[in-house]
Amino acid sequence: MSIPEVACKVRKPVAVRRVDECDSLHDLFTHCLPAFGGAFLRRIYTILDRAIGAGCPLTLAVSGPVTVSGQHLSWLIPLLETGWIAYLSTTDAVCYHDGHRSLDAYKDGPIHEVPIWTDDAALRDEGTIRVTDMAFDEGVLLDQDRFITACLLLPEFQKKMTGTEMRHLLGARYAAQERANGVPAGLLASCHRLAIPVLVGAPADGSVFLNSMKLWAMRRAGMIDDYAFDLDLHAEVFEACAYHRWGLFDNPAHALATVVLGGGVPKNYNLQPEPALGQVLGLRGVRGYLFDVQIVTAPVTDGSLSSCPPAEAVTWGKVDKDAYTNTTESMQADYSTVMPFLVKALLDNRARWARLAAELGEDALFEKHPEARGYLRPKDGYRLFAAREELCGRLTADLRKNREWLIETLGYPLARD
Repeated sequence: MSIPEVACKVRKPVAVRRVDECDSLHDLFTHCLPAFGGAFLRRIYTILDRAIGAGCPLTLAVSGPVTVSGQHLSWLIPLLETGWIAYLSTTDAVCYHDGHRSLDAYKDGPIHEVPIWTDDAALRDEGTIRVTDMAFDEGVLLDQDRFITACLLLPEFQKKMTGTEMRHLLGARYAAQERANGVPAGLLASCHRLAIPVLVGAPADGSVFLNSMKLWAMRRAGMIDDYAFDLDLHAEVFEACAYHRWGLFDNPAHALATVVLGGGVPKNYNLQPEPALGQVLGLRGVRGYLFDVQIVTAPVTDGSLSSCPPAEAVTWGKVDKDAYTNTTESMQADYSTVMPFLVKALLDNRARWARLAAELGEDALFEKHPEARGYLRPKDGYRLFAAREELCGRLTADLRKNREWLIETLGYPLARD
């Protein structure tokens, strides 16, 4: 059957409802966005609704200045606190800027709004740094550098470790600073509390690592006696693969869903466990994401990883080839304009199911509405960071079983010099 024939046979009517007849954001998303850009948003929402209802663990890739802009406080942390998120892939900069609001000298609010079209030379002269329409004093960065440096010199950091462990330890330090200054918990503190692994694919491309480089250089120049912190990139990638393996083979859903906000390295790092497990390590039965939604600003015609839709990822094996036409969507938009509404709608759904569970009892509710079980999974979440050693051990055991295949990959007839 040709594609045009399929398109003619599968006709789905568009049910439209007046906005003043909608009682919830769920109704608004499902009935008041019939076409064009709105239809992309409707499909994003309905796929997320299905993935959560199916009980799939969600992985989340976030690029862009989500912490410096305060978006983590408005919608990201509430999303993490649902228990739906397995792990987070982001940037070193997101982790660095997460600490600004708890600095001693800036606890009353280090970040303020400025016009996007402004006099940047004047801002530079007054020592103000701008990120689009967010701005802060240069002193914020200098204090943050001192804070990060002091953390990295602590005894618990003086060893080789994965970036997930470093950011878990840093999250504990951020949390203490936030409590001391009476400011809301930030991203790393929340991930520490929930034991959500925070993966960063380009750790050297950010100021947390720049401060580590400073200490490394000072030790090399004989200015400090010892500095033993080091990142184990191999172990962190292996850890990410162990989490993906857990989602496919150990978790009852036996499938994973992903939410990609922005592109770049966080997106790639979020998608690479499948080829790492199946293509590079040769494990059998490895599948890509069952559900995949992304919101990016890059146009698909630019040929970048940021812009490529889930359908393209199917060809790489990163997304399930048998379901992607119904379980994936890519929307070209600035995620800051839509995520508060999407998250609020999903949280409202959870609250509605919780009320029904209190009225009917969970068993009766789940029998009538199986999707409620996925929404009402424990808010404590999966706590994968706490289980990382066990999960990495399971993946290591799989590799030992695949020894013969792996040994065969070591040889290639290289051309002579």
